[in-house]
Amino acid sequence: MIKIAKASIEHSELIAEIGKISFFESHGNSASAEDINSFISKTYNKETISKEFENAKAQYHLIYFNDKVAGFSKIELSTSNKDIDELDVTKLDRIYLLKEFYGQGLGSKLFDFNIELSKKQNQKGIWLAVWVENQRAISFYTKIGFQIAGKYDFKISETRSNPNHIMFLKYE
Repeated sequence: MIKIAKASIEHSELIAEIGKISFFESHGNSASAEDINSFISKTYNKETISKEFENAKAQYHLIYFNDKVAGFSKIELSTSNKDIDELDVTKLDRIYLLKEFYGQGLGSKLFDFNIELSKKQNQKGIWLAVWVENQRAISFYTKIGFQIAGKYDFKISETRSNPNHIMFLKYE
């Protein structure tokens, strides 16, 4: 059984733990171990995630599979991007799924949930940044209608940035 529920600040530690694992699994080889570990420790801790709940535009959701937390998403409503002309667009900031839950259709369910949520808020589309070497994600997004709209350097550390595509899906 799949369930998606809105997360609250009380889930900050859980979100941080999933973030640490998922980021390492998907980006662990994108920079030196020192840079990756430093980024993870700064980004995925209870205090940093708790602070993100102060942003009124941000919404976290948890996805459960058979009553086990499988991952989370974070969107930011009405968040523009320099490479996208549309106003009132949603940023899909994070969609993370633990590897043990791959192949269950959970990523698609969580993604579709966020699209519907965005549309209900009268947004005109949704955008995201994806690492250029994450072919699995790029293929998924392209298949469902996203187009590359620009580029972005994702800063891992003071000395390391990874090239990302900005991808955009305009709603009909």
